[in-house]
Amino acid sequence: MKKYLLIGLLLLTSPLMLSAQRNDGAVIPGDFADPSIIKVKSTYFAVGTSSEWAPHFPIYRSADLKNWYQSGYVFDKAPDWTSGSFWAPEYYKIKNTYYIYYTARRKSDNASYIGVATSKYPDKEFKDHGVLIAFGKEAIDAFVFNDGGQLYITFKAYGLDKRPIELLASKLSADGLKLEGNIFSLLKDEQRLGMEGQSILKKDGYYYLFYSAGNCCGIQCSYNVQVARAKGFSGPYELYAGNPVLAENNKWKCMGHGTFVTGESGNYYYLHHAYNKESSVLTGRQALLSELVWPENSGWPRFKPQQVVGNKAPDIIDKFMAPAISKFWQWDFRHATPDISQQKGVLYLSGNVKPDNQTGVVLTSRPVSGSFVMNVTVLNYNEALKGLSFYGDVNAALGIGIQNNRVLVWQISEHNFSVLAEAPVLKEPAQLRLELTTGKRCKFYYQQGKKGWLPLLTADTLKVDALPQWDRSPRIGLHFKGDSSLNAQFANFSILMDH
Repeated sequence: MKKYLLIGLLLLTSPLMLSAQRNDGAVIPGDFADPSIIKVKSTYFAVGTSSEWAPHFPIYRSADLKNWYQSGYVFDKAPDWTSGSFWAPEYYKIKNTYYIYYTARRKSDNASYIGVATSKYPDKEFKDHGVLIAFGKEAIDAFVFNDGGQLYITFKAYGLDKRPIELLASKLSADGLKLEGNIFSLLKDEQRLGMEGQSILKKDGYYYLFYSAGNCCGIQCSYNVQVARAKGFSGPYELYAGNPVLAENNKWKCMGHGTFVTGESGNYYYLHHAYNKESSVLTGRQALLSELVWPENSGWPRFKPQQVVGNKAPDIIDKFMAPAISKFWQWDFRHATPDISQQKGVLYLSGNVKPDNQTGVVLTSRPVSGSFVMNVTVLNYNEALKGLSFYGDVNAALGIGIQNNRVLVWQISEHNFSVLAEAPVLKEPAQLRLELTTGKRCKFYYQQGKKGWLPLLTADTLKVDALPQWDRSPRIGLHFKGDSSLNAQFANFSILMDH
């Protein structure tokens, strides 16, 4: 792990920004799957999957498609009809209203369906209108297309029964809030390779239907982008013999699920996700931008080798001086309801947890690198455990924290909370450190006063292979485990990325 210079680091008491260093192609580093993009005058907005993290559906904005910062969320609170799995949002604008068509699980039957929300603003104050599409056992991955003034909404269906996966469509009302007419088929997955995340362009009398084939997520992912075309919107669609048109390269794998936008020059760009081959599932599906070109005489489009690259996310330093917490913070809303406040350089963390939650409350940020150093100062002492955590899910987490007058390394696995190492500490502010090495192992340190960093768990270091979940990367951040009448008090939080 390199030595870090703290001079000039961005203080993240404002929305997350991107620094000026290259990032191997990601324009929005870290887990930002299924991105949808829209251009409003000279500004671009992108929204992505949040899965089980709240707030829901993070929104980023950019003036140049390269430099992005987070400006908001679609929902601060989950809509009443939903239980989780917030996937695949689709941006659209009708007149002066912004629309988000999104996938979520319905509480009543746990089926994934498509809802819709609207706002007068592109990145805040969205009002939910409930379920728009409840079709079969699954209706996900909405995409809206305007064909000469007639709106259509397309979606993936049949993902959870024995019939082939199918891309379906319906006319959409002029106000974007109702289906009209019959639902009809665009394309079936007769080869059973997978078919989802569709996006449509019209050029020279053809409708080009781009879609993702293969397995989207996790270590065994096989995503790639394929294309078919038709003379009419409803088909029949002809598959391109040269598929896939976008597949893995030497740095990225499992590319797919995106939407198109035009750049300043009028060229088409495809914002989509992919896994970095080096950090893989630890940093999740990151947002890339690929340019689409139309070679002469071929009739079929292709993607250029990746040329538009973003900037590395900066090292995070949060001094907790702003009136509200920074926008990058999220939490697992299914298992905990955090109580968070900050003032005068101190963040206060407490909250209530579900009965089966032995981990506690974790206030998290997305890792954007396969190695990092995370630090925080713990200011108070009580019976609660408080410190740092690397969190995959309620039964897949580890960390280092202070409890009473002890510092300890802990892990939860198979519903069991265990202490792996501990040492006594003085009742004065203590600095804690959690480090992830390039070998996917965690190291733990603590420090008080002018003494140097002391290692904990020196016999070995913990591997983090069990933390990533199928559809999302693990998160890193602040941890509290204890009675809700108590709290943790933190200062000087930082994540130093080894890019």
